[in-house]
Amino acid sequence: MSIIVCPLSFVESVCETRNPSHLISLLDPGHLVPTPRGLGAGAHLRIGVHDICDETEGLICPDETVVEQVTAFGRGWTGDAPIVVHCWAGISRSTASAFTLACARNPDADERAIAAEIRRRSAHANPNRRIVALADDLLERRGRMVDAVNAIGRGEAAVESRPFEIAADW
Repeated sequence: MSIIVCPLSFVESVCETRNPSHLISLLDPGHLVPTPRGLGAGAHLRIGVHDICDETEGLICPDETVVEQVTAFGRGWTGDAPIVVHCWAGISRSTASAFTLACARNPDADERAIAAEIRRRSAHANPNRRIVALADDLLERRGRMVDAVNAIGRGEAAVESRPFEIAADW
């Protein structure tokens, strides 16, 4: 099956048309959204975290707990239906988390191939470097996830991305 990445503005329509079994929301703590209709109990992970890479007073920076929550939630996803991962713009937190899910699900996969597919599917993708670095450590990828994201470079500037998907299995 697939991992679908989208901005908040597309969550409802993507859920209606693609019927995912799981949803991950990574939004500022004050903007967490309710679970869309059709998702079962426990099928929506809501993480309140700001889109930053460095500790900033008054903001919640992604930490190991965020990555552990994403990977643990991903282990509960069978892949029988898509999983949707979104943030405000579908550019940074969500692409980093989708990359994390793909790497966690495929421990022997080439990180550069997964990152290149994210770039091919979204010119705007700019995975949050802190989430990627934390995932790299947690998944014991020895810097390969960080190197892969650095290899695709920053995405094209945009206010928000369009929905895109990558394969779940590599």
